Amino acid sequence: MLTAVTGTVSDLLPGMEAALAKYRYQVFVKELGWPLACEKGIELDAFDRSDTVYVLACDDNQEIFGCARLIPTHRPYLLGDVFPYLMGSNPLPSSPQIWELSRFAISKPKGQVLTAEQAWRNTVKLVKEVIDVARSKGAFRLIAFTAVGNERLLKRMGVNTRRISAPRLIDNKSVVPFWIEIDDETTSALSQAA
Repeated sequence: MLTAVTGTVSDLLPGMEAALAKYRYQVFVKELGWPLACEKGIELDAFDRSDTVYVLACDDNQEIFGCARLIPTHRPYLLGDVFPYLMGSNPLPSSPQIWELSRFAISKPKGQVLTAEQAWRNTVKLVKEVIDVARSKGAFRLIAFTAVGNERLLKRMGVNTRRISAPRLIDNKSVVPFWIEIDDETTSALSQAA
């Protein structure tokens, strides 16, 4: 069962920041092979600040098996500072009402065997929690960039997404920036899918 834990680092339970850094290293560096400049076993970057908001998927033992990072675009954020060229000729957002979603991942909980349906529901629940948290912080839209397959996954959930520019290659993977609208279409679809 997925329990969502949300907030800044100061809101998280003791030890959870370190557990998150280890989880992200396992997923993004070891499993996905991203060439990130980080310490062995720990994945954190300059965008993991005291004001960064996290949405974590935890099991009954508070073990992390999913994560997302939310940052308002009027402060430094990953797409704006590291990958602005992905926007093509489109301007980068800079608004307290538009937040960036990054470092999204979900795995199966440790020691559990999930059906495809259970895994799908966990993914939908984490996306719904991300949308709810962003809305509670005043966001009406998210900006994200990811592999094209993940964009299709969101569309399958019924999330209202719109591409910003054509896909480009990052480390030989096709990546696309897109908007996620925090609107009735998105929230209704996620509520039904969950």
